[in-house]
Amino acid sequence: MTEPASPNVAVVVPTHNRPELLRIAVDAILAQDYLGRLDVVVVFDGTEPNQTLVHKEDRRSVSVTSNNRTPGLPGGRNTGIDHFPDATYLAFCDDDDIWHPTKVTAQVAQLEHNPDAALSTTGIVIDFEGAESPRSSPKAELTYEGLVLDRTTEAHPSTFMFRRAALVDIGAVDEVIPGGYSEDYDYLLRTACVGRIVCIREPLVTVRWGRTSYFTRRWQVIVEAQRYLMRKHNAFTKSRRAEARIRGQIAFALAAMGARGEAFQEVGVILVRWPFGMRWPIAVLVALKVTKPEQVLSLAHKFGRGI
Repeated sequence: MTEPASPNVAVVVPTHNRPELLRIAVDAILAQDYLGRLDVVVVFDGTEPNQTLVHKEDRRSVSVTSNNRTPGLPGGRNTGIDHFPDATYLAFCDDDDIWHPTKVTAQVAQLEHNPDAALSTTGIVIDFEGAESPRSSPKAELTYEGLVLDRTTEAHPSTFMFRRAALVDIGAVDEVIPGGYSEDYDYLLRTACVGRIVCIREPLVTVRWGRTSYFTRRWQVIVEAQRYLMRKHNAFTKSRRAEARIRGQIAFALAAMGARGEAFQEVGVILVRWPFGMRWPIAVLVALKVTKPEQVLSLAHKFGRGI
């Protein structure tokens, strides 16, 4: 009896000026132990596609293209999604992250076992300048209500594997969100409204934090993007705890960019809405120049955490 063919998997890798890290990311994808077909498109944003990455063999291929949509990460992801209309499953991988060899096999098996699931995620290993912090997925399934209260760092975009058919209902990655910041969080929330998000507890992706992070120290973009998310998803303002969490991030970014008065205004709202969070005291310390934002981020990242 003939074994059924393994589902084909497409991978979207947006990139911008990180050729060495990109090569490592692509090599890790090609090295997957998955027995089915695996097709990769590398989407170059603002630079000419590197044709030396092009690769083709029986069950593996790499193609390159340019971002033909809005410049930035969301446009790059959407260009890649459009590239694979007929894939069974579609995954994201950022250009500075590394998939572990069993990732695709494990996620395809999980999605095949859960036909009503729209998305599979995995745990991660956070690599902060050479120090690794494994982070197992804390839950077997993510819900909209839970994601509003907790972004769940482990559900990183480089762990995302979607059922391609579900993307018709989820829609495109938001290209309007300021600077593309938190586009992955917005996409998680929207996915949770369409179908189940199932999680593999095991860390199957190494995620680089620190100096390679595109959004490090882009404080104004972070402020604008978080405020945009609060307007887009009214669930944040319906939950005092969720609103305080987002406002705490805004307060920290405002303090980091020297907007002391605005930072204290955000803290004032937090104290009224939900004063039990951990972010607003840190924002106050940064605003008062007791500590520097870089020191706070460095310490948090060493423990595999973020603000």
